[in-house]
Amino acid sequence: MLTMHGVSKSFLGVRVLHEVGLDLEAGEVHALVGENGAGKSTLMKILAGEHAPDAGTLAIDGTPYSFSHPAQAQAAGIGIIHQEFALLPHRTVAENVFLGREPTRYGLVDRRAMERRTADLLAEMDETGITPRTRVRELSVARRQTVEIVKALASDVRILVMDEPTAALADHEVRQLASLVRRLTARGLGILYISHRLREVFALSRRITVLKDGRRVATLTTRDTDADTVVRAMVGRELDAYYPPRARPGEAGPVRLAVSGGGNARLSGIDLTLRGGEVVGVAGLQGSGRTSLARALFGADPFTRGTMTVDGTPLRPARPRDAVRAGIALVTEDRQAEGLALRQSVTDNALLVTRAVPARGAPPAGLDVTALLDRVRLRAHGPNQQVQYLSGGNQQKVVIAKWLAARPRVLLFDEPTRGVDVGAKAAIHTLVRELAHEGLAVLIVSSELPELIGMSDRVLVMSDGRLAGELPAGAAEEAVMRIATGGDRGREGVA
Repeated sequence: MLTMHGVSKSFLGVRVLHEVGLDLEAGEVHALVGENGAGKSTLMKILAGEHAPDAGTLAIDGTPYSFSHPAQAQAAGIGIIHQEFALLPHRTVAENVFLGREPTRYGLVDRRAMERRTADLLAEMDETGITPRTRVRELSVARRQTVEIVKALASDVRILVMDEPTAALADHEVRQLASLVRRLTARGLGILYISHRLREVFALSRRITVLKDGRRVATLTTRDTDADTVVRAMVGRELDAYYPPRARPGEAGPVRLAVSGGGNARLSGIDLTLRGGEVVGVAGLQGSGRTSLARALFGADPFTRGTMTVDGTPLRPARPRDAVRAGIALVTEDRQAEGLALRQSVTDNALLVTRAVPARGAPPAGLDVTALLDRVRLRAHGPNQQVQYLSGGNQQKVVIAKWLAARPRVLLFDEPTRGVDVGAKAAIHTLVRELAHEGLAVLIVSSELPELIGMSDRVLVMSDGRLAGELPAGAAEEAVMRIATGGDRGREGVA
């Protein structure tokens, strides 16, 4: 169906692709993996007509193509779903799905036809929580991703590129997407699937192509390889362990944060404690209240009931500024929309918080930004590089550096490694554990159960806006899901 041969590309004199080749068969899922910056997205943008290659050829069904505009690639049957959303938040789902391709009747937009077709596509995805008339701004991150997928399918694509399609999805939504992928390939579509989640890659793909530093390292038949082989090809070295050692029993320090009877419009009956030196995970299905809990602790959607203390001092943050002054930090799930000023430099982003809310005990002028960036293991061309040109993993490190500059006592993470490659993911995990060893209390909200279980000293499970249960370190995924889905309603005190 598709052949790419000898594709090369440079930006400002820097070679990012070196004679890369790739092919795709009808009805196949071909996974494309590699660390951030390996060239995966650039190769796919060339396929989608967003970039023109400096060299190389592209053929569909044996016919050579040269795209100079995304509309040409779309007309050839190629659709791409980007990791970062390209949606208009103030328009409806149907208006986004058919943006620029609105059906008309008597010279006017046929809204009824547009909404009917959108409803059919949503039903095809078993999505019942979205209507064609819903405004995109009202949707969660996961459901905005669903709209992106529907938007691509509405173009009658034959070749579909999925760039981290499950990065913001909960486990049950990942399974729904996997089912949809299998239905699409059964109809003859070819799918190029970019993901850092190797479990999905092995579950869905027939072949895996590994890129490293802009070069194709290998193309492997999925059933004949394993995750260790793929990881070695991606990072060029062995990864001894995916997660750093947990704290030993009894190592946790004093209570940093405590909530009793906390509640608001989305949460009720929240009782929890976070101790210095421990990493606490928060699991749950999408909509269970995981993100709402983090936002309430941070004062973004404040508790309206109950009590909260930080290091024993009562606190009722009415806004994030109050929480920051008390030593609470939040790394949000959408780093580009909520965590960074993309067109500003690395240094300016690292100082965003301390310039707005001076760090406790030290003025911003006394901050060693270079040491801070070294601390988070940032890989960039320099402190003056614009953040928009960093990989996803390095952007996340800048967000973490921004909060470390404020010297927090409690660090909240919402999807800390969303869209981050295995190398950067390991670096972030190591950093999180180091911060806990230094006495910070760390709370991690994540849709990736292996990450939660591997990182956490204990796991809290959310359901319907409540803390439905608590599990110890190393709990089985099945045990987490049993509580999250209501299969185990028993709950002993969550501490």
